[in-house]
Amino acid sequence: MLTTGDLAGCRVLVTRERLGELGRLLGERGADVVHVPLIAVTEPADRGLALQRELDRLDRYSWLVVTSPTGAERVGEVAALHPLIKLAAVGTATQQSLAALAGRPVDLVPHRQLAAVLAEELIGRCTEPAKILIAQADIASEVLTSELSKAGHDVTSVTAYATALVEPDVTAIEDADVLILASGSAAAGWVNAFGAQQPLIVVAIGPSTAEIARENGLKVDGVAANHSLEGLVDEVVHQVTLRQAEGSR
Repeated sequence: MLTTGDLAGCRVLVTRERLGELGRLLGERGADVVHVPLIAVTEPADRGLALQRELDRLDRYSWLVVTSPTGAERVGEVAALHPLIKLAAVGTATQQSLAALAGRPVDLVPHRQLAAVLAEELIGRCTEPAKILIAQADIASEVLTSELSKAGHDVTSVTAYATALVEPDVTAIEDADVLILASGSAAAGWVNAFGAQQPLIVVAIGPSTAEIARENGLKVDGVAANHSLEGLVDEVVHQVTLRQAEGSR
């Protein structure tokens, strides 16, 4: 049951492949973190040949864009060999991973963790048509490619990795208080595994994730105002606090 004081005594389900920074942040707030991965990262259908081809000629590009920490891991070390290419990332976790591997700061991180916002801000940064490489998942939205192309940029989008649904341990979700959805694929993966069953509180990292969750029949209680891992944890705390207040009336 939920108790007073941040997330102490609160069982929070994290569905990402790796707990990583999100697990640490929740643990610092006192949560009992339950790891229920729903997605596994695999090699793309072409075994990475398209990505490798573009990385081999990375010096032809002005910008390298990644949309997830996994994408950053696939390109970061090569980016380190090309110090002139500018780097862009969606979200703080992706930024941190890319910066660490590339050995330098990321040039552009949107103020909201959304691909559409990154596209808007990147368009604003480019005073003339640019050659842009986007490395993302097989199920990623095409919004980046579409918006940048419509703005007159030469965009190449390659699949850096693929995702596959995994069969979770059904007993792991028993007595859970909060479900965290950090991506649209996590929302779809949850419904695939558990149907409409959900904990008392469901929190999404951003509006696009929340929309996919609702389309799949889930009730979303909160959406992070700051679409980052820190913002996600803050929203979990907010929603738990609201439930505690309701329960004490």
